[in-house]
This record gives sequence, C-alpha cells and structure tokens, in this order.
Amino acid sequence: MSDDTRTRILEAAGPIFARKGIEGATIREICHAAAVNVAAVNYHFGDKESLYLEAVRLAHRSRTRHAPPESLIAAATAEERLASFIRMSLRRMLTTPEHDWQTGLLLREMLEPTNACRTVVEEFIRPNHEMLLSILTDLVPPETPAHRLEKIALSIIGQCMLYRVAREFVGILIPQERRDAEFRIDQIADHITEFSTAAIATMSRTEQAVEKELA
Repeated sequence: MSDDTRTRILEAAGPIFARKGIEGATIREICHAAAVNVAAVNYHFGDKESLYLEAVRLAHRSRTRHAPPESLIAAATAEERLASFIRMSLRRMLTTPEHDWQTGLLLREMLEPTNACRTVVEEFIRPNHEMLLSILTDLVPPETPAHRLEKIALSIIGQCMLYRVAREFVGILIPQERRDAEFRIDQIADHITEFSTAAIATMSRTEQAVEKELA
C-alpha cells in the first residue's frame, strides 16, 4: 500500500508540475488529485522540491522506455554509431504523445531551470552527452580541441530538439502530406547525420589546410 500511495502521488504530481511549475503547484492540490492525506508527501518524499525531482526523474525514465538505447557496437563505424545515436534521440523526443505531461515537465525544466536542474543533467543528460562526444572523437582530427567537439555535439542535439520544441511551428510550415512522406523519424535522422558529418568533414579539411599553411 505504501508503494501504491507513493506512485499515486507521483502520477498526480507530474501533470500538475508540468502545467504550473514547482512554484505554482501546491502540496494540497497534488494530494487532492492523488486522493491522499497531505502528510503523505512529507512521509514519502520529504518536501515539495524532492517530490518535484522525483517527478522529473519519472518523466526521463518514461521517455527512455519509449526508445531504449540502440546497440552502439564497437564494430560499427563512427558514422553508423552517430546515426544510431541520432535515431535514438529523435525517437525519445518524437514517439511520445505531443502533449504528454512528461514532455511538458522536461521542457519546463529546460526553459525554467529549478534546483533540480544539476541533478537532472548529471543523472540523465551528461551520460548521453559523453556518449555523443565519444562518437564524435572518432570523426574529427585527433588534435580537435574540446570546445570544438562540445559545440559540434550541442549543434547535433539542437537539430534534434527543434523537431520536438517547435513541433507545432513545423506542422504549420510543412504541409501534412509532405511531413508524412518526407519527415518520418528515420528520414530526419538520416538528414541530421548527413548534414552533421558533411559539416565535420568540411571543418576538418579547413583546419588541416590552415595547419599546412602555418607549417
């Protein structure tokens, strides 16, 4: 029963936090939605901030279940591993319902960071970021500085996120018929992969040419 109560509180808190944020949501409102006593939040979570953090964690875990990590086998080329990473990222972003509370809460935390932000980054974002950096390391020249590698990684994630954050804008800009035919997840993933690898190759050639001139 204790676990059931905890689950009910979390499932009630998630949508409320997504709509109102941590400041706008109240313990009383959450407990009313969960049909539990107000004291139950303190018992199971300690305080509202801890409950919020657990709701964000639940949202991230739910997104991961929708698209578990693809096998980035060592035998695959760096380009193939990058393509797999991008497909995984897009599936996590785009295969969940458009207006689900999990996505709403994660976007709110991104746009209006709370004290939970650092924990969220360390637990969920950094592992994926490090995975992407390790893939990119095999695509760039050995002497590529860390800041350049990180900018490339953030550019790739930015391309992926556009299709989620601006989904409604994209829906207005691109006719439904064309979206259905040309903007499926695998097609978007292929485009981002091709675009990014081409940019990386061009940057690498430019840097090598500059080094030759300076030598």
